[in-house]
Amino acid sequence: MRFVDEYRDAGRARALAERIAGSCRPGRRYTFMEVCGGHTHTIYKHGLEDHLPSEVNLVHGPGCPVCVIPMGRVDDAIHIARRPDVIMTSFGDMMRVPGGSGSFLDAKAAGADIRMVYSPLDALKIARANPDRRVVFMAIGFETTAPSTAMTVLRAAAEGLGNFSVFCNHVMIIPAIKAILDSPDLRLDGFIGPGHVSAVIGCRPYAFIARDYRKPLVVAGFEPLDILASVHMLLGQLAEGRCEVENQYARVVPWDGNRIALSAMSQVMRLRPHFEWRGLGFIAHSALAMADEYAAFDAERVFDLPGLRVADPRSCQCGEVLKGVLKPWECKVFGTACTPETPIGTCMVSSEGACAAYYNFGRFSREQISAAAREPREASQP
Repeated sequence: MRFVDEYRDAGRARALAERIAGSCRPGRRYTFMEVCGGHTHTIYKHGLEDHLPSEVNLVHGPGCPVCVIPMGRVDDAIHIARRPDVIMTSFGDMMRVPGGSGSFLDAKAAGADIRMVYSPLDALKIARANPDRRVVFMAIGFETTAPSTAMTVLRAAAEGLGNFSVFCNHVMIIPAIKAILDSPDLRLDGFIGPGHVSAVIGCRPYAFIARDYRKPLVVAGFEPLDILASVHMLLGQLAEGRCEVENQYARVVPWDGNRIALSAMSQVMRLRPHFEWRGLGFIAHSALAMADEYAAFDAERVFDLPGLRVADPRSCQCGEVLKGVLKPWECKVFGTACTPETPIGTCMVSSEGACAAYYNFGRFSREQISAAAREPREASQP
């Protein structure tokens, strides 16, 4: 297939769904985690759960980069932004993420100069245009966006832009998956691997999942047929007694990753000994910081930060949602106190958040999902 419409073909989707149902062993239930928030949105936007048999359960993982930023890091960024000589820049997803003392939008309303950008290069352009101000880029994301941050820092160093720095919050997917595998809260049969991250790191880093934990993983694209095909591939591995890493998204993901991107990351960044994830706690070697050679561009060294830990609101169950323990509609405040207009947790804020996916596409309860699955069959009865 060559065109997007072909990956959304209803006839092919129904055929794949029939093959998936035929691959399920009678009496066996299967639980697969889609690691990436982009997959979660595709699943609920296109109603893929309604195409799957009841034996297949899809749960959500920690692959939403905004969702895992702890409240204390948001407060540190706001602390920097409130300085009169600072222009804070951020992706749009971060603007509404709540910290302990409000969000970027709240700080902006109170007078802080916080600007939304679409790329770290936009922040660099602002630094060039404002040589008397200190411009900080709030860097977030998994390995997907880390190379663009690294390349921007290399450009700033080459130009000698001393008024530009990065508040680095890049996290890494492999330690997060390992933390989930080591968690006693959830039992998984396999993973739908993240496509965007894998376009950078490749497929080899997932080998330990199949080798050490005996769980299959299929790197998947983001169209409906990509995800259905990945579920079918996972079921095929389990039926044959295999545990391997497979690449369904080979049209985009190279097996060995993007070596130029990886080289830029290794040049500019280093591993942190530990990093706090919202709802998941501290995970060792799970995030990146600026390397010593680029300390002049590291906002954590340029500015004096409070570095306080802030506990999540008691009513928020984002951590359980990120680990796949709860479905969003099982959270006590989902769709009532916590909505996209009044978010309590990050999973409701981000465009990749699982709670936002459920809310935006009307998945408020298991009963509604079941009813949606029944409607086509009932409509076809005489």
